[in-house]
Amino acid sequence: MDALTLGTLVAGLVALVGGGELLVRGGSGLARSFGLSPLVVGLTVVAFATSAPEFAVTLDATLSGNPGIAVGNVVGSNVANVLLVLGVSALVLPVAVRSSLVRLDVPVVIVLSVLLLLLSLDGQVSRGDGALLVALLLAYVGWSVLAGRRETAALASSQEGSSNQSEHQRRPVRDGALVLVGVGLLVLGARWLVSAATTIAAAAGVSDLVIGLTVVAIGTSLPELATSVIAALRGEREMAIGNVLGSNVFNIGAVLGLAAVVAPGGVPVEPSAVRFDMPVMVAVAVALLPVVFTGLTIARWEGALFLGYYVVYVGYLLLAAAEHDAVEGFSTAMAFFVLPLTAVTLVVLAVYELGVLRGRRAEREARGERS
Repeated sequence: MDALTLGTLVAGLVALVGGGELLVRGGSGLARSFGLSPLVVGLTVVAFATSAPEFAVTLDATLSGNPGIAVGNVVGSNVANVLLVLGVSALVLPVAVRSSLVRLDVPVVIVLSVLLLLLSLDGQVSRGDGALLVALLLAYVGWSVLAGRRETAALASSQEGSSNQSEHQRRPVRDGALVLVGVGLLVLGARWLVSAATTIAAAAGVSDLVIGLTVVAIGTSLPELATSVIAALRGEREMAIGNVLGSNVFNIGAVLGLAAVVAPGGVPVEPSAVRFDMPVMVAVAVALLPVVFTGLTIARWEGALFLGYYVVYVGYLLLAAAEHDAVEGFSTAMAFFVLPLTAVTLVVLAVYELGVLRGRRAEREARGERS
Protein backbone atom coordinates (compact mmCIF):
# COMPACT_ATOMS: atom_id res chain seq x y z
CA MET A 1 0.00 0.00 0.00
CA ASP A 2 1.58 3.29 -1.09
CA ALA A 3 1.29 6.61 0.75
CA LEU A 4 -1.22 8.05 -1.73
CA THR A 5 -3.63 5.13 -1.31
CA LEU A 6 -3.32 5.28 2.47
CA GLY A 7 -3.88 9.04 2.44
CA THR A 8 -6.97 8.62 0.24
CA LEU A 9 -8.32 5.96 2.62
CA VAL A 10 -7.85 8.16 5.70
CA ALA A 11 -9.26 11.26 3.92
CA GLY A 12 -12.32 9.25 2.90
CA LEU A 13 -12.98 8.18 6.49
CA VAL A 14 -12.56 11.75 7.78
CA ALA A 15 -14.91 13.12 5.09
CA LEU A 16 -17.53 10.48 5.94
CA VAL A 17 -17.47 11.29 9.65
CA GLY A 18 -17.57 15.04 9.04
CA GLY A 19 -20.30 14.76 6.43
CA GLY A 20 -22.42 12.54 8.67
CA GLU A 21 -22.10 14.99 11.55
CA LEU A 22 -23.15 17.97 9.41
CA LEU A 23 -26.01 16.03 7.80
CA VAL A 24 -27.44 14.98 11.17
CA ARG A 25 -27.15 18.52 12.55
CA GLY A 26 -28.77 20.07 9.48
CA GLY A 27 -31.43 17.37 9.22
CA SER A 28 -32.42 17.76 12.88
CA GLY A 29 -32.70 21.52 12.41
CA LEU A 30 -34.83 21.17 9.27
CA ALA A 31 -37.10 18.74 11.11
CA ARG A 32 -37.88 21.39 13.71
CA SER A 33 -38.00 24.27 11.22
CA PHE A 34 -40.64 22.68 8.98
CA GLY A 35 -42.61 20.85 11.66
CA LEU A 36 -41.34 17.37 10.79
CA SER A 37 -40.12 14.70 13.16
CA PRO A 38 -36.51 13.45 12.94
CA LEU A 39 -37.96 10.11 11.81
CA VAL A 40 -39.65 11.66 8.76
CA VAL A 41 -36.55 13.70 7.90
CA GLY A 42 -34.51 10.50 8.17
CA LEU A 43 -36.96 8.69 5.91
CA THR A 44 -36.90 11.45 3.29
CA VAL A 45 -34.23 14.18 3.20
CA VAL A 46 -31.41 12.27 4.90
CA ALA A 47 -32.28 8.99 3.16
CA PHE A 48 -32.27 10.61 -0.28
CA ALA A 49 -29.00 12.38 0.48
CA THR A 50 -27.20 9.26 1.68
CA SER A 51 -28.49 7.34 -1.36
CA ALA A 52 -26.64 9.76 -3.68
CA PRO A 53 -23.57 7.45 -4.04
CA GLU A 54 -25.80 4.50 -4.98
CA PHE A 55 -27.56 6.65 -7.57
CA ALA A 56 -24.30 7.89 -9.10
CA VAL A 57 -22.79 4.39 -9.29
CA THR A 58 -25.98 2.73 -10.58
CA LEU A 59 -26.72 5.33 -13.25
CA ASP A 60 -23.11 5.34 -14.46
CA ALA A 61 -22.99 1.53 -14.55
CA THR A 62 -26.30 1.34 -16.44
CA LEU A 63 -25.36 3.91 -19.09
CA SER A 64 -21.88 2.43 -19.53
CA GLY A 65 -23.25 -1.06 -20.17
CA ASN A 66 -22.53 -2.69 -16.80
CA PRO A 67 -26.02 -3.65 -15.57
CA GLY A 68 -24.65 -6.28 -13.20
CA ILE A 69 -22.92 -3.60 -11.15
CA ALA A 70 -26.08 -1.45 -11.25
CA VAL A 71 -28.39 -4.15 -9.87
CA GLY A 72 -25.76 -5.62 -7.56
CA ASN A 73 -25.05 -2.19 -6.08
CA VAL A 74 -28.71 -1.56 -5.18
CA VAL A 75 -29.39 -5.06 -3.87
CA GLY A 76 -26.06 -5.30 -2.03
CA SER A 77 -26.49 -1.83 -0.53
CA ASN A 78 -29.98 -2.69 0.77
CA VAL A 79 -28.61 -5.82 2.44
CA ALA A 80 -25.70 -3.83 3.88
CA ASN A 81 -28.01 -1.06 5.12
CA VAL A 82 -29.99 -3.44 7.31
CA LEU A 83 -27.38 -5.95 8.42
CA LEU A 84 -24.28 -3.75 8.56
CA VAL A 85 -25.57 -0.22 9.20
CA LEU A 86 -28.39 -1.08 11.61
CA GLY A 87 -26.21 -3.75 13.21
CA VAL A 88 -23.37 -1.35 13.97
CA SER A 89 -25.79 1.43 15.02
CA ALA A 90 -27.53 -0.89 17.49
CA LEU A 91 -24.18 -2.01 18.90
CA VAL A 92 -23.26 1.64 19.48
CA LEU A 93 -26.62 2.43 21.08
CA PRO A 94 -29.87 0.39 21.02
CA VAL A 95 -32.13 1.89 18.34
CA ALA A 96 -35.65 2.87 19.44
CA VAL A 97 -38.47 1.97 17.05
CA ARG A 98 -41.80 3.79 17.01
CA SER A 99 -45.01 1.83 16.49
CA SER A 100 -45.77 3.81 13.30
CA LEU A 101 -42.54 2.41 11.87
CA VAL A 102 -43.84 -1.11 12.42
CA ARG A 103 -47.21 -0.28 10.89
CA LEU A 104 -46.00 1.36 7.68
CA ASP A 105 -42.32 1.85 6.95
CA VAL A 106 -41.02 -1.68 7.51
CA PRO A 107 -43.90 -3.20 5.48
CA VAL A 108 -43.18 -0.67 2.69
CA VAL A 109 -39.56 -1.86 2.52
CA ILE A 110 -40.75 -5.48 2.41
CA VAL A 111 -43.38 -4.83 -0.31
CA LEU A 112 -40.95 -2.90 -2.53
CA SER A 113 -38.30 -5.61 -2.13
CA VAL A 114 -40.78 -8.33 -3.12
CA LEU A 115 -42.08 -6.19 -6.00
CA LEU A 116 -38.55 -5.68 -7.35
CA LEU A 117 -37.99 -9.45 -7.26
CA LEU A 118 -41.25 -10.09 -9.13
CA LEU A 119 -40.53 -7.42 -11.74
CA SER A 120 -37.09 -8.95 -12.33
CA LEU A 121 -38.36 -12.48 -13.04
CA ASP A 122 -38.44 -11.74 -16.78
CA GLY A 123 -34.74 -10.82 -16.72
CA GLN A 124 -35.02 -7.04 -16.67
CA VAL A 125 -36.44 -3.97 -14.94
CA SER A 126 -38.16 -2.31 -17.91
CA ARG A 127 -38.92 1.38 -18.34
CA GLY A 128 -42.52 0.72 -17.32
CA ASP A 129 -41.33 -1.15 -14.23
CA GLY A 130 -39.01 1.75 -13.39
CA ALA A 131 -41.85 4.29 -13.79
CA LEU A 132 -43.99 2.19 -11.41
CA LEU A 133 -41.21 2.11 -8.80
CA VAL A 134 -40.70 5.88 -9.04
CA ALA A 135 -44.45 6.52 -8.71
CA LEU A 136 -44.66 4.33 -5.59
CA LEU A 137 -41.68 6.16 -4.11
CA LEU A 138 -43.30 9.58 -4.67
CA ALA A 139 -46.55 8.36 -3.07
CA TYR A 140 -44.63 7.03 -0.06
CA VAL A 141 -42.67 10.26 0.41
CA GLY A 142 -45.81 12.39 0.12
CA TRP A 143 -47.66 10.25 2.65
CA SER A 144 -44.70 10.27 5.08
CA VAL A 145 -44.39 14.08 4.98
CA LEU A 146 -48.13 14.68 5.45
CA ALA A 147 -48.41 12.12 8.25
CA GLY A 148 -45.28 13.49 9.91
CA ARG A 149 -46.58 17.06 9.84
CA ARG A 150 -49.91 16.01 11.36
CA GLU A 151 -48.19 14.06 14.11
CA THR A 152 -45.72 16.85 14.90
CA ALA A 153 -48.50 19.47 14.91
CA ALA A 154 -50.49 17.38 17.38
CA LEU A 155 -47.43 17.06 19.61
CA ALA A 156 -46.67 20.77 19.38
CA SER A 157 -50.21 21.71 20.40
CA SER A 158 -49.73 19.79 23.63
CA GLN A 159 -46.36 21.47 24.26
CA GLU A 160 -47.05 25.12 23.40
CA GLY A 161 -44.54 27.84 24.12
CA SER A 162 -41.36 25.98 23.29
CA SER A 163 -38.57 28.51 22.78
CA ASN A 164 -36.36 25.98 20.99
CA GLN A 165 -38.95 25.55 18.24
CA SER A 166 -39.07 29.25 17.39
CA GLU A 167 -35.28 29.41 17.51
CA HIS A 168 -34.93 26.63 14.95
CA GLN A 169 -37.60 28.15 12.71
CA ARG A 170 -35.32 31.13 12.19
CA ARG A 171 -32.45 28.98 10.88
CA PRO A 172 -33.71 26.85 7.96
CA VAL A 173 -31.20 28.38 5.54
CA ARG A 174 -28.27 27.50 7.78
CA ASP A 175 -29.62 23.99 8.37
CA GLY A 176 -30.16 23.50 4.64
CA ALA A 177 -26.57 24.59 3.98
CA LEU A 178 -25.33 22.06 6.56
CA VAL A 179 -27.29 19.32 4.78
CA LEU A 180 -25.80 20.24 1.39
CA VAL A 181 -22.22 20.41 2.72
CA GLY A 182 -22.75 17.15 4.60
CA VAL A 183 -24.02 15.40 1.46
CA GLY A 184 -21.02 16.67 -0.51
CA LEU A 185 -18.58 15.35 2.09
CA LEU A 186 -20.38 12.00 2.26
CA VAL A 187 -20.29 11.51 -1.51
CA LEU A 188 -16.65 12.62 -1.71
CA GLY A 189 -15.64 10.47 1.25
CA ALA A 190 -17.39 7.40 -0.14
CA ARG A 191 -15.70 7.90 -3.52
CA TRP A 192 -12.24 8.24 -1.96
CA LEU A 193 -12.76 5.24 0.29
CA VAL A 194 -14.08 3.00 -2.51
CA SER A 195 -11.21 4.08 -4.77
CA ALA A 196 -8.60 3.27 -2.13
CA ALA A 197 -10.23 -0.03 -1.17
CA THR A 198 -10.50 -1.08 -4.82
CA THR A 199 -6.82 -0.33 -5.35
CA ILE A 200 -5.87 -2.37 -2.29
CA ALA A 201 -8.14 -5.28 -3.32
CA ALA A 202 -6.78 -5.29 -6.88
CA ALA A 203 -3.20 -5.27 -5.57
CA ALA A 204 -4.10 -8.30 -3.44
CA GLY A 205 -5.30 -10.17 -6.52
CA VAL A 206 -9.04 -10.04 -5.76
CA SER A 207 -11.27 -10.30 -8.86
CA ASP A 208 -13.46 -7.51 -10.20
CA LEU A 209 -16.55 -9.59 -9.37
CA VAL A 210 -15.67 -9.83 -5.68
CA ILE A 211 -14.75 -6.14 -5.60
CA GLY A 212 -18.16 -5.25 -7.04
CA LEU A 213 -20.07 -7.52 -4.66
CA THR A 214 -18.28 -6.29 -1.56
CA VAL A 215 -16.26 -3.08 -1.87
CA VAL A 216 -18.71 -1.16 -4.09
CA ALA A 217 -21.84 -2.20 -2.15
CA ILE A 218 -20.25 -1.50 1.23
CA GLY A 219 -18.62 1.68 -0.03
CA THR A 220 -21.89 3.19 -1.27
CA SER A 221 -23.50 2.26 2.08
CA LEU A 222 -20.83 4.10 4.06
CA PRO A 223 -22.80 7.40 4.08
CA GLU A 224 -25.74 5.56 5.67
CA LEU A 225 -23.37 3.94 8.16
CA ALA A 226 -21.68 7.21 9.11
CA THR A 227 -24.97 9.10 9.35
CA SER A 228 -26.82 6.42 11.36
CA VAL A 229 -23.99 5.87 13.84
CA ILE A 230 -23.53 9.60 14.41
CA ALA A 231 -27.30 10.05 14.73
CA ALA A 232 -27.39 7.29 17.36
CA LEU A 233 -24.49 8.85 19.26
CA ARG A 234 -26.20 12.26 19.22
CA GLY A 235 -29.44 10.76 20.55
CA GLU A 236 -31.30 11.03 17.21
CA ARG A 237 -32.07 7.32 17.20
CA GLU A 238 -35.24 7.67 15.14
CA MET A 239 -33.23 9.39 12.42
CA ALA A 240 -30.76 6.49 12.50
CA ILE A 241 -33.36 3.86 11.61
CA GLY A 242 -35.35 6.25 9.40
CA ASN A 243 -32.21 6.83 7.34
CA VAL A 244 -31.73 3.10 6.79
CA LEU A 245 -35.34 2.29 5.87
CA GLY A 246 -35.70 5.42 3.75
CA SER A 247 -32.45 4.66 1.93
CA ASN A 248 -33.68 1.17 1.06
CA VAL A 249 -36.91 2.63 -0.32
CA PHE A 250 -34.99 5.27 -2.31
CA ASN A 251 -32.52 2.68 -3.61
CA ILE A 252 -35.35 0.67 -5.16
CA GLY A 253 -37.70 3.49 -6.15
CA ALA A 254 -35.34 6.30 -7.15
CA VAL A 255 -31.95 4.71 -7.83
CA LEU A 256 -32.97 1.59 -9.76
CA GLY A 257 -36.33 3.00 -10.85
CA LEU A 258 -34.84 6.13 -12.45
CA ALA A 259 -31.97 4.14 -13.94
CA ALA A 260 -34.52 1.85 -15.64
CA VAL A 261 -36.46 4.86 -16.96
CA VAL A 262 -33.35 6.60 -18.30
CA ALA A 263 -31.59 3.56 -19.81
CA PRO A 264 -32.71 2.44 -23.28
CA GLY A 265 -34.48 -0.87 -22.83
CA GLY A 266 -34.42 -0.69 -19.04
CA VAL A 267 -31.94 -2.47 -16.75
CA PRO A 268 -31.10 -6.14 -17.46
CA VAL A 269 -31.02 -8.42 -14.39
CA GLU A 270 -28.75 -11.45 -14.26
CA PRO A 271 -30.40 -14.80 -13.40
CA SER A 272 -28.01 -15.28 -10.46
CA ALA A 273 -29.31 -12.04 -8.91
CA VAL A 274 -32.90 -13.29 -9.19
CA ARG A 275 -32.00 -16.71 -7.76
CA PHE A 276 -29.89 -15.57 -4.80
CA ASP A 277 -29.22 -11.87 -4.16
CA MET A 278 -32.77 -10.54 -4.43
CA PRO A 279 -34.28 -13.29 -2.24
CA VAL A 280 -31.59 -12.45 0.35
CA MET A 281 -32.65 -8.79 0.17
CA VAL A 282 -36.30 -9.80 0.72
CA ALA A 283 -35.37 -12.10 3.62
CA VAL A 284 -33.34 -9.35 5.29
CA ALA A 285 -36.28 -6.93 4.98
CA VAL A 286 -38.69 -9.49 6.46
CA ALA A 287 -36.23 -10.12 9.31
CA LEU A 288 -36.89 -6.57 10.50
CA LEU A 289 -40.47 -7.39 11.50
CA PRO A 290 -39.84 -9.70 14.48
CA VAL A 291 -36.87 -7.57 15.56
CA VAL A 292 -38.85 -4.33 15.79
CA PHE A 293 -41.66 -6.13 17.59
CA THR A 294 -39.35 -7.17 20.44
CA GLY A 295 -39.82 -4.24 22.78
CA LEU A 296 -39.88 -1.71 19.88
CA THR A 297 -36.10 -1.50 20.22
CA ILE A 298 -33.30 -3.01 18.18
CA ALA A 299 -31.17 -4.23 21.07
CA ARG A 300 -27.41 -4.68 21.06
CA TRP A 301 -27.67 -8.47 20.78
CA GLU A 302 -29.95 -8.07 17.76
CA GLY A 303 -27.45 -5.64 16.24
CA ALA A 304 -24.71 -8.21 16.83
CA LEU A 305 -26.89 -10.85 15.14
CA PHE A 306 -27.38 -8.60 12.10
CA LEU A 307 -23.68 -7.85 11.90
CA GLY A 308 -22.82 -11.53 12.22
CA TYR A 309 -25.14 -12.41 9.36
CA TYR A 310 -23.56 -9.74 7.20
CA VAL A 311 -20.12 -11.23 7.81
CA VAL A 312 -21.55 -14.63 6.87
CA TYR A 313 -23.16 -13.18 3.72
CA VAL A 314 -19.93 -11.54 2.56
CA GLY A 315 -18.02 -14.71 3.43
CA TYR A 316 -20.37 -16.73 1.24
CA LEU A 317 -19.90 -14.29 -1.67
CA LEU A 318 -16.14 -14.57 -1.37
CA LEU A 319 -16.21 -18.38 -1.21
CA ALA A 320 -18.65 -18.63 -4.13
CA ALA A 321 -16.63 -16.21 -6.26
CA ALA A 322 -13.48 -18.24 -5.60
CA GLU A 323 -15.40 -21.52 -6.22
CA HIS A 324 -14.02 -22.84 -2.94
CA ASP A 325 -14.73 -26.41 -1.86
CA ALA A 326 -16.21 -25.16 1.43
CA VAL A 327 -19.18 -23.47 -0.31
CA GLU A 328 -21.40 -26.57 -0.24
CA GLY A 329 -20.84 -27.31 3.46
CA PHE A 330 -21.19 -23.65 4.31
CA SER A 331 -24.54 -23.43 2.47
CA THR A 332 -25.84 -26.61 4.09
CA ALA A 333 -25.00 -25.40 7.61
CA MET A 334 -26.70 -22.06 6.99
CA ALA A 335 -29.82 -23.51 5.34
CA PHE A 336 -30.52 -26.37 7.75
CA PHE A 337 -29.18 -25.11 11.09
CA VAL A 338 -28.32 -21.43 11.52
CA LEU A 339 -31.22 -19.82 9.62
CA PRO A 340 -34.01 -22.06 11.02
CA LEU A 341 -32.69 -21.65 14.57
CA THR A 342 -32.56 -17.88 14.20
CA ALA A 343 -36.06 -17.75 12.68
CA VAL A 344 -37.55 -19.82 15.52
CA THR A 345 -35.82 -17.64 18.13
CA LEU A 346 -37.09 -14.40 16.59
CA VAL A 347 -40.65 -15.76 16.24
CA VAL A 348 -40.70 -16.89 19.89
CA LEU A 349 -39.41 -13.49 21.03
CA ALA A 350 -41.95 -11.66 18.86
CA VAL A 351 -44.85 -13.73 20.25
CA TYR A 352 -43.59 -13.16 23.80
CA GLU A 353 -43.29 -9.40 23.32
CA LEU A 354 -46.73 -9.17 21.73
CA GLY A 355 -48.14 -11.01 24.75
CA VAL A 356 -46.39 -8.54 27.06
CA LEU A 357 -47.79 -5.57 25.11
CA ARG A 358 -51.33 -7.02 25.25
CA GLY A 359 -50.95 -7.57 28.99
CA ARG A 360 -49.87 -3.97 29.55
CA ARG A 361 -52.77 -2.69 27.43
CA ALA A 362 -55.22 -4.81 29.42
CA GLU A 363 -53.79 -3.44 32.69
CA ARG A 364 -54.21 0.17 31.50
CA GLU A 365 -57.79 -0.52 30.43
CA ALA A 366 -58.53 -2.15 33.79
CA ARG A 367 -57.14 0.87 35.67
CA GLY A 368 -59.22 3.17 33.49
CA GLU A 369 -62.41 1.24 34.28
CA ARG A 370 -61.68 1.32 38.03
CA SER A 371 -61.05 5.07 37.98
